[in-house]
Amino acid sequence: MSRLTLTQCRQMKKDGNKMAVLTAYDASFSAVIEQAGVEVILVGDSLGMVVQGQESTLPVTVNDIVYHTQNVIRGTDRAFVIADLPFMSYANTEQAIANAARLMAEGGAQMVKLEGGPVVLDIVKQLTERGIPVCGHLGLLPQSVHRLGGYRVQGREPEQAQVLIEQAQQLQQAGADMLVLECVPASLGKAITEAVAIPVIGIGAGADCDGQVLVLYDMLGITPEPTPKFNQNFLKGTDSILSAVTNYVQAVKSGQFPTAEQQY
Repeated sequence: MSRLTLTQCRQMKKDGNKMAVLTAYDASFSAVIEQAGVEVILVGDSLGMVVQGQESTLPVTVNDIVYHTQNVIRGTDRAFVIADLPFMSYANTEQAIANAARLMAEGGAQMVKLEGGPVVLDIVKQLTERGIPVCGHLGLLPQSVHRLGGYRVQGREPEQAQVLIEQAQQLQQAGADMLVLECVPASLGKAITEAVAIPVIGIGAGADCDGQVLVLYDMLGITPEPTPKFNQNFLKGTDSILSAVTNYVQAVKSGQFPTAEQQY
C-alpha cells in the first residue's frame, strides 16, 4: 500500500475529514501508531527534549533528524512523514536547500517543516520551487522560545491575531502546503484554518483546525509533569499503547479532542 499523498491531505481538508497526527522517532512506535490509524507522522525536533533529555529543542542537529526519520520510514508503509528542520539549519537559502534535501533524500521524508513568518517566506518559495514540500509553523515557535519569553500562548490580542492570519496566508502564497499552528486561542485557530486552503494542524490551537498533533510521549503520559494544558494522557485507562493511540485517533476524528478545557 502506498503512502498518503499531499493531494489526499488537501482532499481531507476539503471533505472535513480531520487528520490525526503524532510525533514519532523510531520504527517500533511508528509501526504501532500507523496501525492505530494515524495518517501523518512528524519527526519533530521535540526529540531533543523527550528522547535526548535536553532542556529545549535547540541542540537537535540535522544528523539527528535524518537518523530518526530513517527509523520512522522503516517502521511504516502508509503514513505521510514530515521531518523538522532544526534550529539554525535554514538560516539562509543555500543552507535550507541542502539540509531539506538531506531530510528527503537520506531520511526519506515527504515534507520538511520550518518555523516562522516573513523571515522564512523566501526560503519556503525557494524550497517549493525545487520540489521540496514545506510545512510552515506559526504561533508558539519552540526554536524561538528565548525570544518569545518562554512557552506562552500567542495571538491573544486582536492585532497579534491579525498578524498571524496574514502570515499564514503569506506562507501559503510562498508555496507552503501545510501549516502547524501551536498555542493560540481556539478562535484564532478557527480563523486561520478558514483563511487558507492548505491543511492546518493544531497543537493547542482549538478543535476547528483540520487536524491535531501531539507529542507521542506526552499523550502516553511518559513526559514528566507538568504537561501542557492541551495535552491528554490517552494511555490512562487502557491496556496497551495501540489502544491509547486508537482512542486518540477516534477522538480527533470525532471532534472530541481537544475538549473546551484543553483549548485557550
